[in-house]
Amino acid sequence: MSKVYFKRVEDKDYKKLSDAAKELFEILVKEDGHEFSKVVPIKVHFGEKGNDTYVPSDCYLGVIDSLKSRGVDSAYIETNVLYRGARTTAESHKAIAKDHGFTQLPVIIADGEYGDSYTEVEINKTYFKSCKIGKAFDDYDQFVVMSHFKGHGSAGFGGALKQLAMGFGSRGGKLAQHSGISPVVNPKKCITCGLCVDKCDVDAITMDDVAFIHSDKCVGCAGCIAVCPVGAITNDWSENDFKEKIAEYAYAAQLGKNNIYVTYLINVTKECDCNGQHMDLIANDIGVYVSKDPVAIDTACLDMLQNEHGEKLFEDGRESIVHALKIGFGSNQYELVEI
Repeated sequence: MSKVYFKRVEDKDYKKLSDAAKELFEILVKEDGHEFSKVVPIKVHFGEKGNDTYVPSDCYLGVIDSLKSRGVDSAYIETNVLYRGARTTAESHKAIAKDHGFTQLPVIIADGEYGDSYTEVEINKTYFKSCKIGKAFDDYDQFVVMSHFKGHGSAGFGGALKQLAMGFGSRGGKLAQHSGISPVVNPKKCITCGLCVDKCDVDAITMDDVAFIHSDKCVGCAGCIAVCPVGAITNDWSENDFKEKIAEYAYAAQLGKNNIYVTYLINVTKECDCNGQHMDLIANDIGVYVSKDPVAIDTACLDMLQNEHGEKLFEDGRESIVHALKIGFGSNQYELVEI
């Protein structure tokens, strides 16, 4: 049974949320005997341009301070998104981070400028033999994974598991979770500029009247999506077995890492922070959770949200938890320690 530490904060006071995260973090460190490496990056989500319900940077200050007091260096770490938007390239992604107030630490975009820098992590599970994880994650043996628990149209909910799976996955890793291995070309949009052909390192794209991606050669890095100037190359978003694939990518992302997980159950919206617009809140704020087990912390958040809201919000997201247990990852049995 895994321990999940919890403190209730219901009034959108970001100083209280920051202090609560720091208090729980330090309790876990002491109880667990956790030993820190010299450098421990903080995995975050900066929020899409136009979104106003992501967890603001002020909420991270307590954990940053706790690391600093122990002589631990840190940085914010993220990966580029699969879709075309303000976080498609490292340069624009860092600009959004700055605009949203994430200036307290250096920013690392783990999968490079175009999201095609990755390492293969072998797992040999049901859907994936290996997973494409952002290359810079190789440089560290532990992270503080800080997540926002809210809804997600395809995953059911987004929490620690999704923060690991999508957040650590390179652009090609995100593509693999969402669908098959190859992007597709919209012939009506293609302007035959040839940038995708030049970008492809495995010669999987040829150009005739329009670009054509050869699925037998494509390795799913999705770099072509990032460089196409007119958005003619996209993921097909078929999302077969998406929730189970999230569990397997989350497993790959934490394999061999000594992580601490911090989750904020606040600003609960139907969709995730990648949605670049204002979204209405659908539940009351509850508080902050800290654990060493990402499956347990997601289960605790989902259970408490459902118990206090009076309905089965995001219940379909439990499929990721079920598959995580099936592959021997984490526990849905937890001891909730309220502080």
